Amino acid sequence: MSEARRVLLTGASGYVGGRLLEALEARGEAVRCLARRPEYVAPRVGPGTEVVQGDLLDPESLRKALAGVSDAYYLVHSMGDAEDFVEMERRAAENFAEAAREAGVSRIVYLGGLGREDLSEHLKSRQEVGRILRESGVPALELRASIVIGSGSLSFEMVRALVEKLPVMIAPRWVSTRAQPIAIEDVVEYLVRALDLPLAESRVYEIGGPDAVSYGELMLEYARQRGLRRRIVPVPVLTPKLSSLWLGLVTPVYARVGRKLISSLRNETVLHDDSAARDFDMQPRGVSEAIARALANEDREFAATRWSDALSSSGPAQSFGGASFGPRLLDSRSLHLDVSPACAFAPVSRIGGRVGWYYADFLWSLRGAIDLLVGGPGMRRRRPRGRPLRAGDALDFWRVERIEPDALLRLRAQMRVPGRAWLQFEVEPRGEGCELRQTAIFDPMGLAGRLYWYGLWPVHTLIFRGMLREIEKLARREPVSW
Repeated sequence: MSEARRVLLTGASGYVGGRLLEALEARGEAVRCLARRPEYVAPRVGPGTEVVQGDLLDPESLRKALAGVSDAYYLVHSMGDAEDFVEMERRAAENFAEAAREAGVSRIVYLGGLGREDLSEHLKSRQEVGRILRESGVPALELRASIVIGSGSLSFEMVRALVEKLPVMIAPRWVSTRAQPIAIEDVVEYLVRALDLPLAESRVYEIGGPDAVSYGELMLEYARQRGLRRRIVPVPVLTPKLSSLWLGLVTPVYARVGRKLISSLRNETVLHDDSAARDFDMQPRGVSEAIARALANEDREFAATRWSDALSSSGPAQSFGGASFGPRLLDSRSLHLDVSPACAFAPVSRIGGRVGWYYADFLWSLRGAIDLLVGGPGMRRRRPRGRPLRAGDALDFWRVERIEPDALLRLRAQMRVPGRAWLQFEVEPRGEGCELRQTAIFDPMGLAGRLYWYGLWPVHTLIFRGMLREIEKLARREPVSW
């Protein structure tokens, strides 16, 4: 790391940019983030990172953001439905290139898309952006990647959504298109190392893992690791337009990217140049390891995630069955209490065991009896007596996964269910009182898991609403403590 280096990062709120930001901060780089809405990015950055307001379509804001910057990352592109997205991306790249040249930036690092023949409009636009940056007069290092494998990446989440929901997939021709996926950790490592690579003139590097696979093979490998039996039946009649409508029906979260995503999937995205492996001295992970790490990291990231943040920023939840985030299904509700967080959390911390679950205990006992019949622990494991709950404690057919005094209790289900389940309580100060949020989280295993969730959703709604009301009543009776 150069002591005089100051790095500008665009796209810090995005999937790749957010992870790159963490890596740059861990490396000790002086980072400045450009954001249209700084108030959204500021809470996510470290104490030494600067956040400035700016817009790629506003040249004056770019000049201010790039002042004093030695290196710049360009990690923005559009997957929206605006008809003029190609023109918008071109103008943004030209504005950035001109401002970087005027500011005396020594290099631009850009993450683009892999592909060479018969490119979709989306891939053409991404490569056009790369050309504009390379011809800016500032040395630009363009990394072209295929599918990025990681929990939260768009292409991988689409693959996962299809595999999780459909035992038999009637799939369009693009399932046979070859790609060379790359793990998100390897993408970030390439981007970080790009700062130190000698760069006298602009270069294009193709990056990817060692495995060239079809989308169908990728789906089947994901299914294998999730323990799901899946069959893919390709059909030749699904055009990009019909495919986008089909995809939007099966996985509604992807309807907004529509034909642009589908049209890109028809392009073969494999490496034709291995210079990146030589010049960067890296050995990227294979597909199997990348998927395994994505699934493992998902649990690690989930343990550190505040689902209330995701819910509050996502707009209205679905009217039936709760909200959906990736493969997980959520049923969340909250209420405001005019008591301290300690008072609100007190009944939460006493839940289970002899105290019970505050509402419809006979239904909890019935669920425990059914669990015993199918080989689960049932409700026989009472909570520890004489001390507060700790992470790892058994609590009826739950186990305490995480507990923070007066703030958080997360229980992981150990009863027999077709998937994985959690029940979480959060308490946050709000004005003169606090907010109490209760969230049921379910990670379904295939179709059986989704049938289980939606079949029991009315019962769960009744129980969880009643439980929250009783917790509210008990919290108001607690001695006031601030």
